[in-house]
Order: sequence, then C-alpha cells, then structure tokens
Amino acid sequence: MSVTHGKMGLSLTQEILSHLGLANKTAAWGTLGTLRTFLSFNVDKDVQRLLKAIAGQGVDRIAILDVLTNRSREQRQLISRAFHERTQQGPGSAEDVALEILATRTPPQLQECLAVYKHNFQVDAAEDIKSETRGILRDLLLALAKGGREAYTGIIDYNLAAQDVQALKQAEGPSTERTWVLVFTQRNPEHLIRVLNQYQWYTGHELEKTVRARFHGAACVALLNLALVIRNTPMYFADKLHQALQETEPNYQALMRILISRSETDLLSIRAEFRKKFGKSLYSSLQDAVKGDCRSALLALCRAEDL
Repeated sequence: MSVTHGKMGLSLTQEILSHLGLANKTAAWGTLGTLRTFLSFNVDKDVQRLLKAIAGQGVDRIAILDVLTNRSREQRQLISRAFHERTQQGPGSAEDVALEILATRTPPQLQECLAVYKHNFQVDAAEDIKSETRGILRDLLLALAKGGREAYTGIIDYNLAAQDVQALKQAEGPSTERTWVLVFTQRNPEHLIRVLNQYQWYTGHELEKTVRARFHGAACVALLNLALVIRNTPMYFADKLHQALQETEPNYQALMRILISRSETDLLSIRAEFRKKFGKSLYSSLQDAVKGDCRSALLALCRAEDL
C-alpha cells in the first residue's frame, strides 16, 4: 500500500465514522429510519475488515461503506472506538512492546530482560519509561517493571476480591488512576480473573466497557491489553500476531519476538486461539503473508498446520 493510499483510506474511514456518529436516534424495527441494528454484529470483525480495506494497493471503498452504513449508532460508536484504539497504537510501537514484555514475562525472565537492557543501553529501563511516557501509562509500566505482582499462594481471598471490585467501581471518576494501577499491577492473575468476573456480575457489564469510557488513547489500550493478558494470554498473543500479519508489510520484528518468546511456553495454545478466532491457522497465515528468508524460520517456529 502506498503512503498516499494509506492516508486516503484512513482519512475516509475516520471521516465517515465522525459524521455517522452525529445521528441522534438509533434505528430499530418499527421506526422510519433507514438503518437497523445489524444482528450479526461483531466489532472485531468489522474493524479487521476496515483495516483490510485500507491496507491493499487501493482503498476498498465498497467494503468501508458496507460496514459503516449498515450499523446502528451504538454499533458505529463501538467500531469507532476500537478502530481508533487500533490505529493510535500499533503492535510495533515502543509502548506496546514494553507492555507486552513487562506484562507477560515470568519474574526471572523480567529481571533478566531488565539487566540486559541496562547492560546494552547503560540506563535503567525505568528511567527511559519516566522520560518517554506520561500519565497512567507511565505509572502502569513503572509498576510492572518493579516486578511487585503478588505470587499466587493457592488461597482464595474472597474479601480482597470484593474490596477490589468496589474500589474499581468507585474509581470511575477523575483522579482515581492509582487504584487502577494498584489492582492491575500488584494482584496475582488468578485473583484478577475473579475480580473481573465479579465486577461483571455486580455491574452487568465487563470491566473493559468501563475502561473504554474512563480512559483514552495509549492508557486505554494499555489497560485493555492488560485485561486480555489476565483473561486469556494466548488470545492476547493471537491478536498481536494477527495484527502483525495484517499490516501492508508483515511486522517481522513482532512475529519473530512473539514466536521465539512463546515457542517454549504456550505457542500451541496461541495457535489454537488464532484458528478459533480468525478461522485460519497461524501456519497458513504465515505462509500466505511472509516472504523472504524469515519465512522458513517463522514456519519452523510455528511447527505445523492446525486442521
């Protein structure tokens, strides 16, 4: 995709999203509106289709219009938010890579990464995080870099889970970022899964909905990614691999980093989640998208086709 085509497609999509959001009534059965709620709506599939529409040699205007003129106002708002999250912070940004490493490595692996970072760059990673990021994103990354997440003891603390749920419910207003940082970076994953489930039971909606309403930009993306890591780490990596393969040129650094780092831990689970969500195996996707010398190495790491 040329730079001109890419900018044209992104601008067209964003312009339509912004104008369609002005409708003040939701189309529904029995009204005089021309739009009705799309019954088979899937925000991830729609965003993927929009991204694919602007990623080719030319802009697929038909695909863009088909999605954006056949969704209700609420559905378009979800698409708009997800689309901006995806285009504001891609899978290769420094912040995204930092979050991936800090949130998914074991304590010994994390300490080794931080030691190598200091040796190679003659500065602590924390100092670079302080200088290159700001706000809650900086606080999240610094807290994760400290490696202070509690270890799972096998004992379920129901009272603490209930306290965390209440704290997050009360932290929906301004100046409450510290609560989000504390819960997301200090509690062990097993505890956090219980918190996420109880939050949904008490409020009637997933915590991610609150995150999207409460935060914006890189901070929102970081918290959503942390929530996905907690809920389903293989799915988190399946999404990142899919994003890396959807770019005009595959993001070879992201593909190599993920396949190498997960090849001895959970790559089989990642492959299963990839096929389940995207309807195509990771192996076939790599075969179709990757060219050159990296192709054989990536396929060897992936190992086999998933039928």
